Amino acid sequence: MSTSLADQRSPFQRARSATVLLGPAFVAAIAYVDPGNVASNISAGAQYGYLLVWVIIMANVMAGLVQFLSAKLGLVTGRSLPELVREKAGRPVRLAYWAQAETVAVATDLAEVVGGAIALNLLFGLPLLVGGVITGIVSLGLLMIQNHRGQKPFERMITGLLGIIAIGFLASVVISPPSASGTLGGLVPRFEGSGSVLLAAAMIGATVMPHVVYLHSGMARDRHGHPEEGAPRNRLLRITRYDVGLAMLLAGAVNLAMLLMAASTLRGREGVDTIEGAHAAVQEVLGPVAGLLLAVGLLASGLASTSVGAYAGAMIMQGLLHRHVPLVVRRVITLIPALAVLAFGLDPTRALIISQVVLSFGIPFALIPLVRFTRDAGLMGVNVNHRVTTALAWLVVAIISVLNVLLIYLTVAGKG
Repeated sequence: MSTSLADQRSPFQRARSATVLLGPAFVAAIAYVDPGNVASNISAGAQYGYLLVWVIIMANVMAGLVQFLSAKLGLVTGRSLPELVREKAGRPVRLAYWAQAETVAVATDLAEVVGGAIALNLLFGLPLLVGGVITGIVSLGLLMIQNHRGQKPFERMITGLLGIIAIGFLASVVISPPSASGTLGGLVPRFEGSGSVLLAAAMIGATVMPHVVYLHSGMARDRHGHPEEGAPRNRLLRITRYDVGLAMLLAGAVNLAMLLMAASTLRGREGVDTIEGAHAAVQEVLGPVAGLLLAVGLLASGLASTSVGAYAGAMIMQGLLHRHVPLVVRRVITLIPALAVLAFGLDPTRALIISQVVLSFGIPFALIPLVRFTRDAGLMGVNVNHRVTTALAWLVVAIISVLNVLLIYLTVAGKG
């Protein structure tokens, strides 16, 4: 009866009911447009022009596959990825796994708080340390919305900030369109020296973010529950594909806009190897409105992404260790490294890029169990991965692992 009634609804009513179910992927997408992306993408465009356009496209496609598998895992099993890792691993492995995941969470927070501090400095001239403290306090306020009002209001708030980020970074491309031939040429995979490899790895580390791989599985489960096998589950999985597809399309467009703006506006200019320098150049070349929108987009990016990062960290700890740390305490602990970077006057843009390299090392620890679980027929039942899907997922893991090996070599050799 329920199926026949659903079939009698108009296409508009069906689309409207499906739209209401969108949201978790847009929260995850915030991690793909965080300040680390801004630093990596602007550096790539300013130093190498359109050379690394292909990296953004590849990273975004990989992220879409990974985020869908994460959401599917949560919907089908009714458990988050950290919870499943806990079930399958012994205590020493769980503790070691949590330690690396927590390191990734701290690196994530560093990038996002530093990015917010830079934005407040650009907008209001605030000292970076003061801006970092304000970013941490505001992000805590956003987390309180999730704590006291539930997941849906939090999703709406984060999606609104995602819209602001998109406007802030797409505006420059609209004001000064990039070269079409240069953009198309950048689709051909290639590198130019070790520096471009380091930036490519940082860009992938800033796009395929491990903490939201863990988070999305839990958010999808918490939002939609554990639907029974058959039509209800298939419908939610279909809607999840749209959710992930739309969110990744928006995040990919923003990332691409960052690089194209830098390639067309900042290429060959001196002093644009920092976000502050890039902002000054954009303001000089494209006008104060473009500079203002870029700074506002960066601020929204820092505030939203640090909130999502803290949310993910809490879910990881809860899932792996069954330990709950009060939100304020956790927020203060993860803020300390970022505030230390700002207090000691370290180069904030360089810190952002290095944080993305650290994140890149954490990606295999999230992806390998994700692929193993979603290809397990005993765990996933009829929703187990198709062989082609599993093969593509393992290819993603292999590409990132190879880049990590190159990163170790470049770092030890001092070529990064």
